[in-house]
Amino acid sequence: MFGTLRLAFIGLLAFAASAGAQDNGGQSAQIPSIVTSGEAIVRRAPDVAFVSIAVETRARTPRETQQLNADAMSSVQQRVAKANVPREAVRTTGYSIQQEFDFANGRRTPRGYVARNGVEVRLDSVDRVGELLDAMVDAGATTVTGIRFDLKDRAAAEREALRLAVVDARARADAIAAGAGRTIDRVLRITDTPQPRFKGPMPMAMERTLATAAAVDTPIEAGTIEIHAQVELTAAIR
Repeated sequence: MFGTLRLAFIGLLAFAASAGAQDNGGQSAQIPSIVTSGEAIVRRAPDVAFVSIAVETRARTPRETQQLNADAMSSVQQRVAKANVPREAVRTTGYSIQQEFDFANGRRTPRGYVARNGVEVRLDSVDRVGELLDAMVDAGATTVTGIRFDLKDRAAAEREALRLAVVDARARADAIAAGAGRTIDRVLRITDTPQPRFKGPMPMAMERTLATAAAVDTPIEAGTIEIHAQVELTAAIR
């Protein structure tokens, strides 16, 4: 009997401890607080550009079109090197050789082969994009597939945007608290909301073939880079 009473007493103590923990948790969850968000945009002039071009050649055999393509791309790379672009700033983005066909009266007739070699060139002087573009087309590039501008130290701009977004969120929280006749006691939580890496008109995609390209002085405008940041802030009030 005494053993039964002892077990019942221990169970009662466990229940009381559990109930007390739940009451404390409920009280902590009932701290008066407000939740707001903040946004910021940091604008910077781009200081690096990426130009993507390709060389396409056609011939009757794979070997012949490959050789023609290699000669044309070598000419383009020599022109890039002559423009004082370091070798590590040039990378191949794709290479392919495919057979082409003509279709007539429901029949497929082999026409020849096409080779395509694409490269991306990084330029640390954005004002030279037009100059390099014209040089590569003159040297044998048949297609310009894209021009992209960016920041060398994008991380610093992103941190600045986050800082300003937190400042904005805190200012909103202060305004909300003041409107309710309260003040901010402390910040409980700040959550970063990741934003798309490129937003707005920063990336510039274009298609430019040798047949339609201007001979010289292609105008290129770098514009500005916009870094967006957004945070959510939870603050206790008193």
